[in-house]
Amino acid sequence: MSTEPDDPDHRLFAAIYDPATALVERTLLRPHRRYLARDLDGTVLDLGAGTGATFPYLADSGLVLHAVEPDDHMRRRAAERARALGLDIDLRSAGATDLPYADDTFDTVIASMVFCTIGDPEAALDEAARVLRPGGEFRFLEHVADDGWREHVQHALAPLWRRLAGGCHLTRRTAALFASHPAFDVVELERRNLGLTPVRPFVRGRLRRRA
Repeated sequence: MSTEPDDPDHRLFAAIYDPATALVERTLLRPHRRYLARDLDGTVLDLGAGTGATFPYLADSGLVLHAVEPDDHMRRRAAERARALGLDIDLRSAGATDLPYADDTFDTVIASMVFCTIGDPEAALDEAARVLRPGGEFRFLEHVADDGWREHVQHALAPLWRRLAGGCHLTRRTAALFASHPAFDVVELERRNLGLTPVRPFVRGRLRRRA
């Protein structure tokens, strides 16, 4: 996330994020987080882990787990969640556009509602491709710009939303970025009309890094 770590809006956002999303996590998002974590093996990176919402789906998996989260407030909560789960995960302070890993490190990179907050999503996808091994997967669940009147609502709310919601952009067309990146082949990419305006719809899918 791009806001400075001592930004009071970010402290508040981190504090209310889990309570505010608890019901959605238990209902709408649960099958999609399971999708991201399904049949994983090897070494996995949770890209922009936030408060660690994906961590419960990675517990007891036998995976070698890494995660990055640049926001201090979110990362502290992610670390607390990992401890509560007994999850052995290497959690680092790093942004998605400058990952502290060598080329070809990971079998899978997971991104869940993080590309909306990244300052340079193209650079972040380049980095995901760099740290993935050939044949490795990039798995994602992201909310994107809608169509018609809902898109107009998103554009109207975007400036205030970005300030109050941790730098979240409502109007990105992330699916097109993912589908067109030259380092990847599309395995799955689907739009899901989940959520409520302005956080709707979502895209989820899998990309495979080319050899």
